[in-house]
This record gives sequence, C-alpha cells and structure tokens, in this order.
Amino acid sequence: MVEKLSLIDRMIQCGEWEFRELDVTGIDNSPVLSENHPDMAEEQISLFHRNATSGNEYLERLHTFLDDALKHRSPAPVVRFADGEFLFYAENLHCNGLYEQAESVAEIRKALPVHVEAFIRLSRLGRMAPLVFPGNIGTHKCPWWIPRIGRKRRADSAEGFLAFLDEHNVPFTDENYIPFYAVYAYLASRRFARMLDGKTVGLINSDCRLEPCHRWFARFDSCVDIRFISIPSEFMATRWPDVKDRVLSEVADSGVEFCLVGAGIGSLMVCVDVAENCSIPAVDAGHVVNMLNGLEEKSNGPRLFTLYHDAANF
Repeated sequence: MVEKLSLIDRMIQCGEWEFRELDVTGIDNSPVLSENHPDMAEEQISLFHRNATSGNEYLERLHTFLDDALKHRSPAPVVRFADGEFLFYAENLHCNGLYEQAESVAEIRKALPVHVEAFIRLSRLGRMAPLVFPGNIGTHKCPWWIPRIGRKRRADSAEGFLAFLDEHNVPFTDENYIPFYAVYAYLASRRFARMLDGKTVGLINSDCRLEPCHRWFARFDSCVDIRFISIPSEFMATRWPDVKDRVLSEVADSGVEFCLVGAGIGSLMVCVDVAENCSIPAVDAGHVVNMLNGLEEKSNGPRLFTLYHDAANF
C-alpha cells in the first residue's frame, strides 16, 4: 500500500518549499552547540520558501515588516511555535515543560477555538515562525528525503502542527512565514535595538528587570523607555481571556509603540490581540526576553541564533 503523502511532503515535493541552512551573518552557534546534544546542530537547517534566497533575507523581511508597522502604527504580530506548541495543539500535557502551560487536556480543548481564531488573524496580519527542520517532521530524527513508509506519524511534531493549520484552514504562505530562529537572530541584533531607539517599548511578561534591560539596549547605543505589563507566569495558553482586558488597557494607556512578549504558548493570543487592538507590532520574544532581563537560566541556558561574533554585523 502506498502511504498518503503528508502536507509537508507535498510542500517539498511540489518544489515550493525546501530545507536549507539558515545562514545569518555574524551568528556564532558554537557555544550553544557545545553545551547541548550534537543533534541540535540539525536545527540550523530551516524550512525555506523557494522565493527566499538566504537567512539574511528573512531577517531583512522581518525588519521591513516591523519597521513599517512601527512607522505607520499598524498591527504586526509575530509568533514563534516549537515543541511546546506542537504538543499543546496535539492535546498533549507534555506541553508543560519549562513552564506550566495547561492545567488539563480538557482545558486545552476548551481553549483551542480561541487559538484557532487567533491563528486566522495571525495569518492575515502578521508572521508565524514554526520550528520546522528535518529532524522534527516525523517520528524519528532523519533527513526528509529518507522514505517514511510504514512509520507512524506523530501529531506532536512540526508535521502534525502544519497538518493542524491545514485542518483549520489557516493559510501558511511565503508572505506570512518566517523561520523560527530568524526571529531570535533578528531580536538579538544591533539593527533591531537601533530601530527601537527613542521608542516606548512594552514588556509583557511575568518578570521585568529594568536595569539589565536598559543595559541590553545601551550596548547597541539604543535608549528605550520600557513599560512593564505584568502577566501570570503560568497558564497563559488557557487563561489569557481572564487578563486580556487589563493587559490591553495597560498597553494602550502607557503609550507603548512596540511590544515584546513572553507568555509561553499563550503568546499567540497575546501578540495578536495586542497588535490588533493597539495597532502596534507585538513580537513573541521568548528566550530573548530572558536575555534582556539577565535571566537566561530560565531558558536552561543559551539558545541557537542569539549570539553574534560581532553584533554590528547585522
């Protein structure tokens, strides 16, 4: 029996998408790779649309998108998705990794319609950045071109995540896609920090340490006015509606021009609602928020594509 091709297989086979190295000028992944399992090196290979020439081009696209939104006061949500999200959308409580994301499978199912509605708006207004590389599109870590006939497909993989989007009619296109690590590389760059010079930046997170945050931007000769909007450290994936009105009001009242968000799996709803209601960029910054706060240990150490040989290179 011939196995039916999955969505990701069809995407690759038709020639519209392919896997390539995410080449970003100045990035130094060697310290991260030396601290982790050698298999992590495979994550440097990302899903590319055939129209994208390089990793640097994806950073340029992201910069243009956010810079235009900042200048014209328009909604621009950017959200990343990786293992935790893949598990959540597969209704698997192993999504509770570094942070508590969901209380029960029943609560995940209850929250899914809100997530799907946010996905539809994200696909229209912003950019989605799922972690898709050869090792997480099936059951085992292997190159995409190795036949997968007879292997059980996992719903909690990137393959399952893309199928989830397809099932709920969420468009996944060259226009609304950014590689997962391209977001990190951009947020850790001098160009991003300089874009925010003189701006009022909202930090939506459970922690905010103003002194380390200001030092982070100052090393790039950028001075920002940081406004902390506090959210709970747990269950934002299921409890965002409980704090939504208060957070949106605080963002609007504080004159924030750009938001950095650290809300775990809940970042989808936070970024989309903040961006659309306040007509500003709202970026799911994740580990970079911990870097700003000087709390890298909350992420269990450094992450790929967040360290530069020379931050001035981009």
